[in-house]
Amino acid sequence: MQIQEIMFNITKKEMDWGGRTLVLETGRLARQADGAALVTYGDTSVLAAAVASRNPRPELDFFPLTVHYQEKYFAAGKIPGGFFKREARPTEKETLTSRLIDRPIRPLFPNGFRNETQIIATVLSHDLENDPDIVAMIATSASLALSGIPFAGPVGGARVGFRDGAYRLNPAMGEMDESRLDLVVAGTADAVMMVESEARELSEEEMLGAVSFGHAKMQPVIQVIAALAEEAGKERWDVAAPDRTEIRKRVYDFVGADLTASCDIADKAARRQRVAGIGDAARAKFAPSDGELPDGFDDALKAVEKDIVRSRILDTGSRIDGRDCVTVRPIVCQVGELPRTHGSAVFTRGETQVLAVTTLGTGEDEQIMDSLHANYRERFMLHYNFPPYSVGEARRMGPPGRREIGHGKLAWRALRPVMPAVEEFPYTVRVVSEVLESNGSSSMATVCGSSLSMMDAGVPLRRAVAGVAMGLILEGDRHAVMTDILGDEDHLGDMDFKVAGTERGVTALQMDIKVSGVTAEIMETALAQAKDARLHILDEMSKALADVRQEFSVYAPRIAMITIPVEKIRDVIGTGGKVIRGIVEETGAKVDVNDDGTIKIASSD
Repeated sequence: MQIQEIMFNITKKEMDWGGRTLVLETGRLARQADGAALVTYGDTSVLAAAVASRNPRPELDFFPLTVHYQEKYFAAGKIPGGFFKREARPTEKETLTSRLIDRPIRPLFPNGFRNETQIIATVLSHDLENDPDIVAMIATSASLALSGIPFAGPVGGARVGFRDGAYRLNPAMGEMDESRLDLVVAGTADAVMMVESEARELSEEEMLGAVSFGHAKMQPVIQVIAALAEEAGKERWDVAAPDRTEIRKRVYDFVGADLTASCDIADKAARRQRVAGIGDAARAKFAPSDGELPDGFDDALKAVEKDIVRSRILDTGSRIDGRDCVTVRPIVCQVGELPRTHGSAVFTRGETQVLAVTTLGTGEDEQIMDSLHANYRERFMLHYNFPPYSVGEARRMGPPGRREIGHGKLAWRALRPVMPAVEEFPYTVRVVSEVLESNGSSSMATVCGSSLSMMDAGVPLRRAVAGVAMGLILEGDRHAVMTDILGDEDHLGDMDFKVAGTERGVTALQMDIKVSGVTAEIMETALAQAKDARLHILDEMSKALADVRQEFSVYAPRIAMITIPVEKIRDVIGTGGKVIRGIVEETGAKVDVNDDGTIKIASSD
């Protein structure tokens, strides 16, 4: 004990949170990081370490922040499956959790901060009850608060369930199957920063109540992190943002009128071309004979464009494409476009277009998932692809990135609550969304297109699902909530608020913001506008396909189900599988035998 006291300067804080003990500790592990925190909730422990370079990179036009959440299989006493018995590329859960942590913390770093910053959150112990994602979010916030890196935190996070008409804080993983809601909310002491959720057709009022409930319940955690940082944190870095007032004024005087006029060009490509030409003219004007532009010129040019677009919306209510703040762009829906696929749909909304294709499979096609919690099989898959031509670009093609995985998962969450039970529809379903054009919310177009595609394939969805993205312009006391945002409005605005659902309620909600937080009043307005837009989109979708097709494609498999006594299973399989192999060879059908005596027989005939 005496040696430990000499080597380590340990600071620890404990609190009761939702009926379990939350412990935050620093000073013993990862001491060479700028900030490190070990957070334990129940028997789930996550170590987060934050490091930032002391050398800024002013040549970058973005903040170089990376968040890596990683699960170690030893945390649950498991050895990884597969040929190589070690953790390799990030799993889907790791990628999604990395995004979940990144989104609420990124807006809280100062403008102009260009120092390479990295957070690594490692799951060291998992009790199979408390999901490590919330623990990792808290550990990340604590590591940043301790580090001295300029960060306007701390942030807290919480999971909210909804069962029997009551909200539940951080339900155990085993309880989530009975919950009508799985919502993760993150925020500061003053405002909500991020929301990610899946719901079983909850009302807008119930969703807003869940966000408020989670934000209130995370406040004690924020206070504990602040107390830990007060006692053991490093001195905050002194980072002063450069004064760009003069260069901004000069740039505005030269390009302001032309950029304002460009806002009247509704076509995305033509507008981008016009704005690029204005930028080139400004560079030629401001660059002296040696070609060196004034310091901060590019940032000033972007800031002027942003200010013009935002002020126009706030002052006149008129947006880049001429719409008001509540109108959805024109929609065209087409189904059954591809003759040999099991189901297909093209959903076009303005300049955003998605081709969604559904394939029906058997039990052999289920995805086997290897995770810390348990190994399981997934019978509904949705894969989202975003080729560069969708935005008129030519660039390197690679495997799905974090954005593609995240957008696909959001659409999956929106549709899963209306999927039929396996007893009703014993098929494996895979939907692929190919984004053909993108100018605002291809993820919500994916929800709409995928819903139509599955209905075209004969998947008996409980109800059709549609989604819409809302935006926000916030300047002091003034704000404007925009329905069905364009790509430029997403880039220049303060919020991306995506809502998906049926005519009866919300099935998925995701919110990301770029400011220090939004109020309940703004969220209420956004949810109300999103409901009106969703009902309008559902009406447009119904014009193409009002109900699920009663006949499958001739190329889709047919599955029959029978049940036999469990003691007869070995007779069906036969010695060494001889009987079942003979049935398959003679008939050409696929035969899946489950341990409970359920037999699925699949054939295209």
